[in-house]
Amino acid sequence: MTRRRRIFVPGYPMHVVQRGNDRRAIFLDDDDRTRYLDYLVEAAEQHSCAIHCYVLMGNHVHLLMTPANADALPRTMQSVGIRYVRYFNTAYERTGGLWEGRYRASLVNTDRYLAACYRYIELNPVRANLVADPAEWPWSSHRRHAFGEPDRVVSVHNIYDDLAPSPERRRSRYRGWFRDSLTENELDNIRETTCQELVLGDDAFKDQIEAQLQTPARPRRRGRKKIGV
Repeated sequence: MTRRRRIFVPGYPMHVVQRGNDRRAIFLDDDDRTRYLDYLVEAAEQHSCAIHCYVLMGNHVHLLMTPANADALPRTMQSVGIRYVRYFNTAYERTGGLWEGRYRASLVNTDRYLAACYRYIELNPVRANLVADPAEWPWSSHRRHAFGEPDRVVSVHNIYDDLAPSPERRRSRYRGWFRDSLTENELDNIRETTCQELVLGDDAFKDQIEAQLQTPARPRRRGRKKIGV
C-alpha cells in the first residue's frame, strides 16, 4: 500500500516524533545525545529546516521544525537517521535497525496550538517523572526559551519573539506558560494528530488545509492509538 504523503504547507511548523524500535533506548549516555544533536543541526542547516523546540528522551525525540520546502523535513530526518544509526551500531557493536518505522509529523497552526506544542514537548521529562521542573532536564530547548541559555539547536520562532519587546520579559512570559499542566484534552489532541500525521489546529484552519490540499486534516475517531508522553 502506498503511504499517504505527509501534510505540508510552507511557513507552518511540524511536530516531529521519532521513536526507538520496540520503544527501546536510542540514547545510552550523554555522548549519544550530543552526537544526535550534532547530526541534527548539520542536517537542518544543510536542508533548510529551522528547529524551534526539542526534547531528547531515552527512547524517543520530539522536534518542532519549520521546513523551507516539502523536501526539507524528510531529507533532514533521513540524514539524521542514517548517520545516527551508523554511529550507534558502531559504538555499541550492534547491527540492524534502530527506529520504529518512519518518524511521524503533524502540521501545527501558528497560534495557541503552537504554544501548546511547545509546552507538550518541553514538559515531556516532567510527565515521564524524570524531573519536577522542565528546567532540570538539560536535553531540551526549555532553558533557551525560559532563561536565555545559549542553544546551538534553536532557531527562535516568531511566536516567541512576539511575547514581549525585551528578552527578559519574553523569558518571563514564556515561563508563565508552564505554570499549569496541559489539559487531558490538549494532550490527547496533540498525541492523536501526531500519531495520524494530520493537523493540530482549530476547525477553521483544518477546513482551510482540507480545501487547499484536498486531503483529510482531522483524526479518525475509531481505533485511536496512543503514542505516549
